[in-house]
Amino acid sequence: MYLTQYLLLAAVLFCIGVYGVLTRRNGVLVLMSIELILNAVNINMVAFGTYNADVGGQVFALFIIAVAAAEVGVGLAIVLLIYRNRRSIDVSDASLMRG
Repeated sequence: MYLTQYLLLAAVLFCIGVYGVLTRRNGVLVLMSIELILNAVNINMVAFGTYNADVGGQVFALFIIAVAAAEVGVGLAIVLLIYRNRRSIDVSDASLMRG
């Protein structure tokens, strides 16, 4: 496969992720959209690393996967706290929780 095919796949995933973040109100779907964005970045890192015959892209992709795992853990904890307080996981309800 060519580099452009990987870049096109990553661009499509990134656009779907951005659309999901901007239009969804459900907290879990927003987190899934952020994961799509991070996976698009991972595809770009690995594709460029392979294209340049360098393992740096793959190393950065591993770091991004670790950050994504931490983001999911913290994000789901926040969503659960919002659900406990408001009985809804609507993201717009989170702004009502200001002290």
